[in-house]
Amino acid sequence: MFDLNHKKIWVAGETGMVGRAVLRALQQYNVKLLSAPHDELDLTNQRKVYDWLKINKPDLIIMTAGKVGGIGANNADKAGFLHENLAMAQNVIHGAYLAKVSKLVYLGSSCIYPKQAEQPIQEEALLTAPLEPTNEGYALAKIAGVKLCEFYNLQYGCDFISAMPCNLYGSHDHFDAEKSHVIPAMILKLHEAKKSGQSNTKFWGTGAPLREFLYVDDLANGILYLAQHYNAPHPINIGSGVEITIKNLAQMIADIIGYEGRIEFDDSKPDGTIRKCLDNKRVNALGWKAKTLLEQGLKQTYDWFLSTNFSA
Repeated sequence: MFDLNHKKIWVAGETGMVGRAVLRALQQYNVKLLSAPHDELDLTNQRKVYDWLKINKPDLIIMTAGKVGGIGANNADKAGFLHENLAMAQNVIHGAYLAKVSKLVYLGSSCIYPKQAEQPIQEEALLTAPLEPTNEGYALAKIAGVKLCEFYNLQYGCDFISAMPCNLYGSHDHFDAEKSHVIPAMILKLHEAKKSGQSNTKFWGTGAPLREFLYVDDLANGILYLAQHYNAPHPINIGSGVEITIKNLAQMIADIIGYEGRIEFDDSKPDGTIRKCLDNKRVNALGWKAKTLLEQGLKQTYDWFLSTNFSA
């Protein structure tokens, strides 16, 4: 077991949705937090990252930083998603090795798995078939980070691990109708539709794909649990184990918001992977399970959205 107490911990990506949630979860421990927000440390700058790590010498790095976005953003900027995420992963992981960091947790993504992977997706599915084309750039960068952790673990004995979450949502998400992940995009679009009195609202795809969603505070607790209890070189899935169609998700969000108009889907736009549910047997066997039900988490996310960003 890796004891978090009395450790120097750096949450890379501390101003993002996941990074903020990890910082909230760390409040229950007696730790020294190191801070290096983006305006102070650009993680794509190799020399600055290496120097910062050698000077500050964290005991634990939780790598949540990354360039993220929804299906439209990923598809439109594959080069940017590959380049920036690859640079960040290489710089932080190799920099941690050079600085002799005791433990590193790298956050991957369920999109690293093949488009046609058998469901629910086991960790062994990695690199067994082609990826989903719309987010291939992001996925390739994440796969490289996962493999770096695996190789440094096996080759040098570094306690570097990687966790693969399913789709995430929660407070401090990025709310943009076109570029965000599905839940914040739907919340914003349906909220605006209610405010303006729109009789119908349209979303990308057919609405048929199945997705698994994990509340970000559950993920944060899961990351800390894995930091303490997991040290194998291979990636480990971390999800809720509960699936919902995009169509039913849209209706659930509409009900929470109070939007009574018609919800339509534009089948000329891509669906992405038709089904993407993780096999969470390994993380559950370690003693961790998600606690927040989807409807509860969506209500909490919408409440945060209202109180922080917009008026009802």
